[in-house]
Amino acid sequence: MNHQLSCTCKIFFFISILTTFTLNLCAQSPEIKVLHAARLLDIETGKVLQPGEVLVEGERIKAVGEKVEHPTDAQFIDLGDVTLMPGLIDAHVHLFLHPGAEDLQTVEESTPWRTLLAADAARADLMAGYTAERDMGTEGAGSADTAIRRAIDSGLIPGPRMRMSGNAIDILGGHEDANKYNPEQHVLSNADRANTASELIAVMREQHKQGSDFAKLYETGPDSMVNGVLRTPYQYTVEELEATVAEAKRLNIVVAVHAMGEPGTLYAAKAGVASIDHATQLSDETMRIMKEKHIPAVPTFAIFEYFAEHAESPTVKAREEAQLQYKIAEFKKQIAAGIPFAVGSDVGPFPHGTQAHEMTLMVKYGMKPLAVLQADLIEGARLLGWADSIGELKSGYFADIIAVPGNPLDDITVCEHVKFVMKGGVIYKQ
Repeated sequence: MNHQLSCTCKIFFFISILTTFTLNLCAQSPEIKVLHAARLLDIETGKVLQPGEVLVEGERIKAVGEKVEHPTDAQFIDLGDVTLMPGLIDAHVHLFLHPGAEDLQTVEESTPWRTLLAADAARADLMAGYTAERDMGTEGAGSADTAIRRAIDSGLIPGPRMRMSGNAIDILGGHEDANKYNPEQHVLSNADRANTASELIAVMREQHKQGSDFAKLYETGPDSMVNGVLRTPYQYTVEELEATVAEAKRLNIVVAVHAMGEPGTLYAAKAGVASIDHATQLSDETMRIMKEKHIPAVPTFAIFEYFAEHAESPTVKAREEAQLQYKIAEFKKQIAAGIPFAVGSDVGPFPHGTQAHEMTLMVKYGMKPLAVLQADLIEGARLLGWADSIGELKSGYFADIIAVPGNPLDDITVCEHVKFVMKGGVIYKQ
């Protein structure tokens, strides 16, 4: 029996080595491709080229135009009546969440199991056209997200380019601290705990050691609606947030915050965080600072709509719908104020691979399609720290390219029906 097991292990080891060798050999091949389509969207200008072509050499774009050079050794791919555009960016995802399990995942599901599910979530997002994402907390799975990032980067599994935060950071009794359960059961928090500036810095350093790309803090919560107005207590002071931003600068990373409303959103803006996610309530002063410091709001409408549509009771449904309507009204004020936006869906509690609906909602609630696409791609690339590498179809950029039916400037919903996906010159969907 031991001999049989030994032989089986050797066989699996040989297959693994052979597969790795084959993948590496393919990755090193300098493949040249020419993509041709009826249209190509220039995100920066909003101009649509008809037709449009992209010359791809290896993992990078070499040329873009109505017609590009066709090298004799190039693979010519005619995609037909579609629009070529950069791969989509989701600035707020949770690979380690899935519908229905987010509250008790630390109790009911092991981290290895959740990591396997996260790998499948990454694949689903890539197939939907998302070639870059920012994961805003593993919700109790610690630094397991770094394994997903490494597996993607090494070619072991398909997925977007990833920025990972590890666990989010929270105060004792804060937004994700398992507050509604029997304290005697010691239900684990979905976040790493830090109550003071010194504790925040210590947690950030530990997370960075474990491979985090940035820090995610819960700045507000729990939320409630009182007489039609959002009430959302802050969790960290301006001085505490400033300490995290200073430490992040030392580590060459950034800080992003979950912040629903005032005064937490104001504190975050004053401290100079990289983004304010959810950003349901922003005062005039907060918006002024966000414009001055170029701090984007990440609205995450999709998760609010999903919770309203999947509420467990009429009472909860009414509460979720009231909060969504409040958010829509505030969003219109934010658009008028001219603050920067990035696009993040908060996907995880709703199914991965469906988050392009976020852009549909942002257009529905007041933004122009081009403005939403620029928020997603140009602002998203900047927020993820890849402003000179992704988010546009330009020479020298990564060949992260998708194709959608129709023209997204006329109908943003076509981004929910991606027909072609290329990431780093490799075709994943055609």
